[in-house]
Amino acid sequence: MAIPSEKKKYSYADYLTWNEGERIELIDGEIFNMSPAPSRRHQQVLRELATAFSVFLRGKECEVFFAPFDVRLLADNKRDDEINNVVQPDLSIVCNKEKLDDNGCKGAPDMIIEILSPSSVKLDRWEKYQLYEKADVNEYWLVDPVNNSVEVYLLIDNQYKFQGVYTKEDTVSVHLFPDFKLDLNQVFE
Repeated sequence: MAIPSEKKKYSYADYLTWNEGERIELIDGEIFNMSPAPSRRHQQVLRELATAFSVFLRGKECEVFFAPFDVRLLADNKRDDEINNVVQPDLSIVCNKEKLDDNGCKGAPDMIIEILSPSSVKLDRWEKYQLYEKADVNEYWLVDPVNNSVEVYLLIDNQYKFQGVYTKEDTVSVHLFPDFKLDLNQVFE
């Protein structure tokens, strides 16, 4: 079934009936189209981040997933027709295996990384920022592949607190994994 164009609120049950070829997200039941496809630079940065996290997490409890991977937020004890937040973060780190099923993640990942693109800046910086904060995603990174920078936000007392901006010359600590330091020069090479 084609993705509807009329304005109304949709659920995860609706989402499951739409064409698999189109990447969309639902935030508070509203459709957000993910096209066009990410740029080559976006994909390079995603590859480097996914590789670094995958290597670090090998043999550990947590797993890294990259888009397209459905994350159903604010979904605890809800049926598919009651869930109205489905996103596909660029990277999701999930440490609680009970949140994982064949459809993706049902509940908040421990960490989410979004890579900015011209078409996603407002969505990532505002809509998703608020949604991830409300859903209790503990660590949120916004990666800017044009300016070679990473903004880090941590959930403290149910609100995101800005931790800093890191650039290509920096090594950034991953709060979720205190023994993991990420060399941004490798990410942005």
